[in-house]
Formats: sequence, structure tokens, C-alpha cells
Amino acid sequence: MTRPATLGALRATPHQHRSVNEEIRDNLITALRNGSTAFPGIVGFEDTVLPQLERALLAGHDLVLLGERGQGKTRLMRTLVSLLDEWTPVVEGCEINDHPYTPVCTRCRRLAAELGDDLPVTWKHREERYGEKLATPDTSVGDLVGDVDPVRVAEGRTLGDPETIHYGLVPRTNRGIFALNELPDLAERIQVALFNVLEERDIQVRGYILRLPLDLLLVASANPEDYTNRGRIITPLKDRFGAEIRTHYPLEVAEELVLIRQEAQLGAPVPDFLIEVVARLTRGLRESPSIDQRSGVSARFAITAAETVGASALRRAALTGESDPVARVCDVPGVLPTLHGKVEFEMGEEGREQEIFVHQLRVAIAETFRERLRGLDLSGFSNHFAEGTTVETGELTRGDELLDQLGTVPGLAKVLDRLDLGDAASPGEVASAVEFVLEGLHLTRRLAKETVDGVTYYGA
Repeated sequence: MTRPATLGALRATPHQHRSVNEEIRDNLITALRNGSTAFPGIVGFEDTVLPQLERALLAGHDLVLLGERGQGKTRLMRTLVSLLDEWTPVVEGCEINDHPYTPVCTRCRRLAAELGDDLPVTWKHREERYGEKLATPDTSVGDLVGDVDPVRVAEGRTLGDPETIHYGLVPRTNRGIFALNELPDLAERIQVALFNVLEERDIQVRGYILRLPLDLLLVASANPEDYTNRGRIITPLKDRFGAEIRTHYPLEVAEELVLIRQEAQLGAPVPDFLIEVVARLTRGLRESPSIDQRSGVSARFAITAAETVGASALRRAALTGESDPVARVCDVPGVLPTLHGKVEFEMGEEGREQEIFVHQLRVAIAETFRERLRGLDLSGFSNHFAEGTTVETGELTRGDELLDQLGTVPGLAKVLDRLDLGDAASPGEVASAVEFVLEGLHLTRRLAKETVDGVTYYGA
């Protein structure tokens, strides 16, 4: 459909001017009534964070998302864009997105008076109405609010002319959503500049006699530790936010699984039971007294771990000529050293980092093994070792070589069913399942295991 290009043509349509909060409220109510997802891609917040967020948005409140790193705060802020109208009219060429019905900047008011119904109108998509800034100590008032533009002054305009102002990010997001990441990192004197934005809904620029009413939703994120360590949100600013919403990591293993599957870019197939091992490893680290829980264990840890496990399988295929690379249990320990930088350990644990990781990994594999294969007869596997035979595996052992050592194993089909692989499992997936069973039998003290120079031997 052709969109009106002038003010007069716009007036001839049913279009009505609504504030940003009204747009969000109406669209959110529609989504709730229809049972549709208002926050796509958000996992694990359905019964905790999202109800609080929905109340804040329906109330028209600016808000702070408070939570440890890697809890999806930025992702959640960016989903708010979907609650804006898909297209909205603005005065053509306006730096602060004035609505044609109610222009507020000096330039647009002058043009409206001169042109009347011929005032040119353009349309902005909802994605263009979202602004985001990472708060850093060097962020200035000019960056956020605005400053005098020396180029315009040099062109001959006087300093008192409002059109000499270069608008900052906040007014440039007028009639949209502005997100401020890591708010406590913003210098306290800069935080003061946001007082008027949040309360009076206007801006002040270097003493200009200018009241510029803004129409926007301001959303900020913060880490709880920032209040006492790197910085803090000053009390008057906290008071001006309508809502403070606490985020959290996924509460259930199933939610962590969905999150990893949704976000990870895997170079080779990683079976679900191995993804579950990664998820349980992540949860174990979050609960471990050896880990500094104040900094948290980010969801990025689990995502990166899954991606690196897949990459390990891809590396094995490249080095050995394996035609069906599928991640196996042997791929997980090798990726742990690369993940140390994502976790902060408690004082006194220096030098024990790898030991802590390996212990949590063993626990994660054992828990997954019990959960997935509880009650299943695995005697077909253990009987293979009754006469003292061993099975050799490792990072550079191809899947077909592992299967050749075992031959036909009674009960394997039931194992594949329990691991959601079924009759259509590829040889690589079967090898992955077999190695998982062998490691599980070892961790439950039914098989011996020895690792020498990166090669693992399972035996009675």
C-alpha cells in the first residue's frame, strides 16, 4: 500500500497519533489476547521476568533490567522493538523523528507553518526507532543529550539559535526505544543529565532556553556487582525509573538445552545428550562454591562450549578422514581449557581450575547418564569386557574404528531410542552413543578407564 507523502494526504487517512507508550501498550495487549509471543527468542523467563516486564510496559514505565552477565538482558531489550507499530510517519529530514501532527523542534514547526498540508512526510520502520548505547566512563553529555554544533555556528548562525544544536542519541531516538547497556559504568555527573529525560521528558543543552518534549521508552541494564565495584546508579536516577526487574539464568536443564540449541552455531552435529552434558556442566559451575557466583557463569559459556565441542569433531574428521563427524564425550575435556576465561574462581582456588572443571564435567556426564538410561539393561556392554578385552578411543579415534572394536552389542537399539537417536542413527551418532555409555559405566564404577597420552582405554 502506498503511504502518504504529505501531511494533507496523511490527514485523509484513518491514522491517529499515539505516544510510544500507547503503541507498546496496545500492541502488547493484542499479543497477550492472541496468545502470541511478544518477546521472541527469550527462554526461561516465561513465569518470572516476563510478567514483571509486561506490567511495567503496560504501566508506561521506564525500567532497569538487573542481572549477572549472560542472562539475556540485551537480547530482551532488543525484542521490545517488536511491540512498536511496524511503520510510523515522521517529518521528512527531522533529526528527532517529529510526528507530522505535532512537530516539536524549531525546524519542523517552521516548515509546518510555511508548508501547511504540503509538509513532506516519510515513514520509519520499527527497527529504525531503536537506539542503543554501551555506557562507558568516557561517555559525555553531548553523546547522550546533545551539544553545540561548531560547523553550524561557523556557517553564520548565532549561538542562541536552537538549530545550532547537534542532538545526542537520546533525542535522536525520540518516538522510539532507547537502551542503555551497563548503566552503572556511566559517570555519575553524566547520569544527572538523564534526570529531565526520565521525569520531565525533555532535554537541556548547554543553557539554551529550549524545552524539547521527548516521547520515548528508556530501558537500561545493570549488573548487581556494579553497584559496589565499578560504579553505581545514583539514587535520584534509580528513583526515576518506574521498574527494576531482576533477571536470572535458566532455572531448568530443559531451558538451558533450548537456549543452547537456539543460539549455538555448530560446525558438526552434537547429539542432544551431549548438549545436556554441557548444560549440566554449566549449572554445576553456577552452583559450585569454588566459583565466584557474584560474577555468574554466563549463558555464553554453555553456547561457546557446545560450539567448541562441535568444532573438535570437525577437527577429528579433517585429521583422520572421518566421513561422518559427530561430537563424542572425548571431545568435551579438550575444550575446557579454552573456557577458563569465562569463569571467575574464588580466592584460594588458584591452580585448581582444571581440576574443578574436570570434576564438574564428570558429575554432569554421570547425571545425564543416570537420567537418560536409568533402568536400562546395559549388560551387553559390560559383558564385552568380561574376558579382559579393552576398547581404545580418543579425540583422534574415528567413529567407525570405535564401533569395529565393539562389534554387535546386545541392547544397543534400546540405548539409541533412549538417547533420541532411533533406528535412523548415523554411524557417527551410534559411535557417540556407545562412547557415552562406556563413560557412564566407568563413572558408575562398572568399567575401568585409563588415559595415556590422550588415548583412553576402557576395560573390566
